[in-house]
Amino acid sequence: MSDARSADTAPAEAEEKPESTLTVLVALVANGLIAIAKTVAAVVTGSASMVAEAAHSWADAGNEVFLFVAGRRAARPGDPRHPLGYGREAYVWSMFAAFGLFSVGAAVSVMHGIQELLEPAEASNYGVSYLVLGIAFVLEGISFLQAYRQARGGAATSEKDLLDFVLHTSDPTVRAVFFEDAAALVGLLIAFAGILLHQLTGNAAPDAIGSILVGVLLAVVAVVLIERNRRFLVGEAVDDRVRGAALDRLLSHERITAVTYLHIEYVGPSRVFLVAAIDLVGNEDETSVAVLLNALEEELQESPRIVRAVLTLANPESVPLAP
Repeated sequence: MSDARSADTAPAEAEEKPESTLTVLVALVANGLIAIAKTVAAVVTGSASMVAEAAHSWADAGNEVFLFVAGRRAARPGDPRHPLGYGREAYVWSMFAAFGLFSVGAAVSVMHGIQELLEPAEASNYGVSYLVLGIAFVLEGISFLQAYRQARGGAATSEKDLLDFVLHTSDPTVRAVFFEDAAALVGLLIAFAGILLHQLTGNAAPDAIGSILVGVLLAVVAVVLIERNRRFLVGEAVDDRVRGAALDRLLSHERITAVTYLHIEYVGPSRVFLVAAIDLVGNEDETSVAVLLNALEEELQESPRIVRAVLTLANPESVPLAP
């Protein structure tokens, strides 16, 4: 196929597995260290916001384990029982991570904040809280910068805005780490404000409200992640720009005169399943046409992003798609 091997009909998202793995590992190390520090600080200070932050970081650390497993399992090649590969496992395990963020991070934070409002506890050792929050902000910032760098590169390649790319990228690890780290940084600022107001006023209510706000923030992020993973699990088609590029590539082939049907669906991070109905040049016999279609499919599948391509002959009465 003309330029078929070099041209990717799948999304050019710059989502390379090694970089996604690095992003997850950086987040895992950062969140593990932060979770330990926050837990110690929560025990020493008795701050409700610090308890919420500790739950948040433990949830994030657990999520990174799920995301690491997602990347490993999704990379397995296809087999007779799974001809399209195991790419969608990435969304299954990422869904587990999002549910964990909701149940452990959000629920614990909100419940503890409400309990603190009803039964205020005395806090102390505020300096410890500030020190841990500062260290956590630095570590979370390092993790977020790695996720931001990867997302920015993908957005530039895909010619999308950063937020649009992160929301719609087929790589759930990039999306999860980006939003979790962003939420973590905002949560740290909320916790700092709650603890500071507790210290200045002697009233535990701001600290408890801070815990509730952190929980609400985590719940919002979790719902967004769950919804995006759900869409990819049930079958998300590529966007119009990518579909248009794929159509152009098919029409550029010397043996293809028209494309009357084209469907490209994600079956994993940066991996797609392509189905097309095409008109061929000439009027060859059935055997020759079958051989040619098979050859075209194999050429398309040489792209690392196309897991499977299925080409059929178009109905003569079908209207060709415009490039």
